[in-house]
Amino acid sequence: MVTGTTTDVLGTGRRKSSVARVRVRAGEGNITINKRTLDDFFYNEQHRNAVLAPLEHTGLRDQIDVVIRVHGGGITGQADACKLGIA
Repeated sequence: MVTGTTTDVLGTGRRKSSVARVRVRAGEGNITINKRTLDDFFYNEQHRNAVLAPLEHTGLRDQIDVVIRVHGGGITGQADACKLGIA
């Protein structure tokens, strides 16, 4: 379980030519990708579900905030890079 400390956990996810820099901290379940919301950045439900998969699997969806900077590749590669960075 994530505690209420101010410590951020950093991760990097890579998929093909996409790279995602991920910052995870205790919070309320907010996900920001390139300063946009998850729904605004990934229109396809399959891509949103891929990003959320590690959080749903661990049961931490509503307990942590995630800030992601992703670049390179296509939209599917970016979704998978985000997923791997969170995991």
